[in-house]
Amino acid sequence: MSQIVQVKVPDIGDLDEVDVIEMMVNVGDTISVDQSLITVESDKASMEIPSSHAGKVVALNVKVGDKVRKGSVILDVEVSDTASVTTEKPVQAPESKQETSPVAPTAVSTPAPAVAQTGGIVDVVVPDIGDFDAVEVIEVMVAVGDTIKEEQSLITVESDKASMEIPSSHAGKVVALSVKVGDKISKGTLILQVETNAVSTAAPAPVKTEVTPKVEPTVVNDTVVSATPSLDTSTRRASPTAAYALSAAEFRNLPYASPSVRRFARELGVDLTQIKGSGRKNRITADDVRAFVKAALSVAPNNNVNTGNTNVGGGLSVLDWPKIDFSKFGPIETKPLSRIKKISGANLHRNWVMIPHVTNNDEADITELEAFRVKLNKEYEKAGVKFTMLAFLIKAVVQCLKKFPEFNASLDGDNLVLKQFYHIGFAADTPNGLVVPVVHDADKKTVSEIATETAELAKLARDGKLSPAQMQGGCFTISSLGGIGGTHFTPIINAPEVAILGVSRSYQKPVWNGHTFEPRLTIPLSLSYDHRVIDGAAAARFNVYLAQLLSDFRRALI
Repeated sequence: MSQIVQVKVPDIGDLDEVDVIEMMVNVGDTISVDQSLITVESDKASMEIPSSHAGKVVALNVKVGDKVRKGSVILDVEVSDTASVTTEKPVQAPESKQETSPVAPTAVSTPAPAVAQTGGIVDVVVPDIGDFDAVEVIEVMVAVGDTIKEEQSLITVESDKASMEIPSSHAGKVVALSVKVGDKISKGTLILQVETNAVSTAAPAPVKTEVTPKVEPTVVNDTVVSATPSLDTSTRRASPTAAYALSAAEFRNLPYASPSVRRFARELGVDLTQIKGSGRKNRITADDVRAFVKAALSVAPNNNVNTGNTNVGGGLSVLDWPKIDFSKFGPIETKPLSRIKKISGANLHRNWVMIPHVTNNDEADITELEAFRVKLNKEYEKAGVKFTMLAFLIKAVVQCLKKFPEFNASLDGDNLVLKQFYHIGFAADTPNGLVVPVVHDADKKTVSEIATETAELAKLARDGKLSPAQMQGGCFTISSLGGIGGTHFTPIINAPEVAILGVSRSYQKPVWNGHTFEPRLTIPLSLSYDHRVIDGAAAARFNVYLAQLLSDFRRALI
């Protein structure tokens, strides 16, 4: 026997109405206890709401954009009489001692025992941080010699569930630091020693915990989207090409912003002290950071403004964006941008403005390769393997990257990081926009393995089920319009990569063979490259070599 059970939003702390920003299950899915169902977002944090029951989803009662609160019905699940049922796991609050949500900590405060001090050197240790153990220090916000206050944030730590700031239990002067970025800490770990003269009987301030947002895919041109995983340690550093790099001193005086917003600012190289927050109590939001970047990229370094125009430099003046009531001219419909497109503007603009793009256009004769591909598809039809031109392109690009290693690199200040791995990203069309799954270690895989993997990744992308690991680590991107049309285009480089290959639709072209013209299947290639790293001659050689491999794929075996 089975029964229908309603799964509701549990107690989510001091949050009232929150927006549903992501649905993580569908009708018909079989879910388990504690499996994440939806992602909600407030002005403080994003969090995933887990399931209290296991079973089959028979009805969804919320959708993206809805507002929910404690007790809102998320979905109906069909459970068997023997199915396991969880109840909300009580979490001790600072004062009320009431039960709170089993959701990953959002704004839960966890106090440590009170400590009485009468001055001198005091040890500041990690208080009780709930069920987190051996969390990683991702940011140290004070330095030896700093004068700190009670409840001032000292370090930021991160687990697989959340980022949180650890506040100070005492005020005074920092005389010794005992942790550094990358260390693992737990309850009771010594953070620092502080010299204090004031009498203090206060308990350590509660730890403010904020859930790290999920992966936000980012459009880098009209056909390519990249994604930065929220837990990828590489995203904790400011972009090496960013115009607004943060110093260690600036980090120690950051204004009111959540850890996730601070990390987002570091990704873009934004100085948060220059931003006025629009959130409650002047809290800086992700939208504030995006707006700042857009404004900063539209003005000159000296920020000169004359008569309403913005001087970009070199005598070029950019007018303010026109504000027009289009309804005066006829019927209109207002439709919100998808989340993918909404968050992409700053990254698009940054990459286009800050990277000196040049595009080399060439063509490759794929007559024999296409015939070989069609033959393989017939031979492997029963095996379920479908060979696409993309699989051959990925394999050929790997050979090009080995021959021209500067294309498999990234800029890090004045240094060029040459990668010894070959992870190739490719554009995948989805209902909400284009995302870029990554084929890892493409150099170690056969064409048939690449064909199978790209098909699986593309399906996951369309279903919105790509994991962070499947969208990170790429060192070169292929943006293919082959199934749509076009001749050539200029793809925008996906920083921190230094090149991107655009592929357009193949077509028949008459070619002189020395005796007569014969039709040859030709594919257009558009290679955009960062001119700070790659010169025109190298780009031309890359495209020529790629065309040679595609025209006679036996060369890829050499």
